[in-house]
Amino acid sequence: MEDPQARTTERTGGPGESPEEGDMELYDLRVVVDRIEGRSVCGMAVGDRFELERSAHLRLPDGKHFCVYALAAVLPFLAAKQRDLSAGDWLARDCLFACPDPEERLVMRVERTRRRRMDSAELT
Repeated sequence: MEDPQARTTERTGGPGESPEEGDMELYDLRVVVDRIEGRSVCGMAVGDRFELERSAHLRLPDGKHFCVYALAAVLPFLAAKQRDLSAGDWLARDCLFACPDPEERLVMRVERTRRRRMDSAELT
């Protein structure tokens, strides 16, 4: 079953990947600050984001930062969000994650942006 959060399911090429090659498929992800319900103590704002591409490539927009504590809160879930999940899995339905800072109450949204065919032998 295709994930409704995925914006595109096109197979893209890149080092070690092509539409014809590879033995697995992973989603690229975008993690976006959805809202801040308290005060921003780490200097982040709604809309700040990072991208996780090609399994493990983390990218930030030029000149931007992402709070390490917010990153630590969402990081354990990213590997699962990169994979197809069964329809009954709670992680297939939920996409919001919270930073642990009680003063800030920063909420992040994880979006699937692209599906890639990759060769698992080239990944660690």
